[in-house]
Amino acid sequence: MRESLRSLRRPASDAAPAFDLAYVRSGPRGATPVVVIPGGPGLASVLPYRGLRRRAARGGLDLIMVEHRGVGRSRRDLDGRPLPPAAMRITAVLDDIAAVLDAEGVDRAVIVGSSYGSYLAMAFGARHPERVASMLLDSALQTAHDVDVERAAVRTLFWDADDDMARGVRRLVAAGVSERIVLDVVRAAYELGGTDLVHPLVRHEPGLAWRALTAYATRDAEIADIPHIYEFDLVGTIAFRELGYGGALDGHPLDPVRTYLPLAPRYPAFAGEPYDLRAAVRAFDWPLVVLSGDRDLRTPPTIAERVVAAAPDATLVRLHNGHSALDTHPMALLNAIRRLVRGQQAALPGDEPALDRLPRTGLSASFPSLLVQIARLEAVVRRRVLRRR
Repeated sequence: MRESLRSLRRPASDAAPAFDLAYVRSGPRGATPVVVIPGGPGLASVLPYRGLRRRAARGGLDLIMVEHRGVGRSRRDLDGRPLPPAAMRITAVLDDIAAVLDAEGVDRAVIVGSSYGSYLAMAFGARHPERVASMLLDSALQTAHDVDVERAAVRTLFWDADDDMARGVRRLVAAGVSERIVLDVVRAAYELGGTDLVHPLVRHEPGLAWRALTAYATRDAEIADIPHIYEFDLVGTIAFRELGYGGALDGHPLDPVRTYLPLAPRYPAFAGEPYDLRAAVRAFDWPLVVLSGDRDLRTPPTIAERVVAAAPDATLVRLHNGHSALDTHPMALLNAIRRLVRGQQAALPGDEPALDRLPRTGLSASFPSLLVQIARLEAVVRRRVLRRR
């Protein structure tokens, strides 16, 4: 694979010292490259997505990925100090992307964003519309107020329903298991493996599969830090100050606001979003593709449907998937990108079954099935123990 790791000096400003911004470009050079923006905030671009870039290059895509300021190779100023909170602004991140396009001599690019990256993609379209050739949003995140959409999706499935799954969730909460952990675990389980994974988890007391999902999905007062993979500590300022991660509880069960509440005292209060993206998409005059997973509980399909209804030239692609195809079904994402680059996006809704059938790679392929097997094995062991008693 032809790939080059590059560095771009970002000048000092009133809010931030000078630092070197890392980015990578891979694949055959084309007239209109693709910029892929991962989720988070906190996900790195360079190290975690090497496999994605290899597959993209084999498919002929010219890919650019920018290491988000405050993360990985873009984390420190020229004296080696971590960038300050004042440097963490969405507008600065957008200008970083534009500066990379300038450095690469790129007038316009296909902008692809996943989850938080989809927010950045839409905001980039609002701030730098002349740089956008087309756009793909994966698990669209459009406004901090969409927590109400998330609440409705979670509660309809796990609390209000009259079925074994919701009864199991209510039983765990009544038994004293932390409501925040119950929500994080069952939401992640549903997104990763659907009801096949959730049912064995909620029938019994938490076991090994539950603990694995707790480690995977939950937040506590300690900030998760996997160097060059996921680093939330600095960019968490954006999450709380501009995206409202520290919102107020509404007093009802299974409130998604609980997920990040343990971290809220460390960060600034919500000051407002930099753009009204619900209004901005109405002016997007480029081809837009929106991927939406039918099991996505963090950016539920309702949001994708709203974006597509508002944008002038938009195509909705529904996948049998959870949150973020970039991380859980990258082959589907890359195939959708290729269609968009070729101007064939109108055919994508008819290709949904074929996209679903594409092989899943890496951890996203093995982790859910492994958890299902563990949960089912634990259920069998419990039944045998009970019989012996």
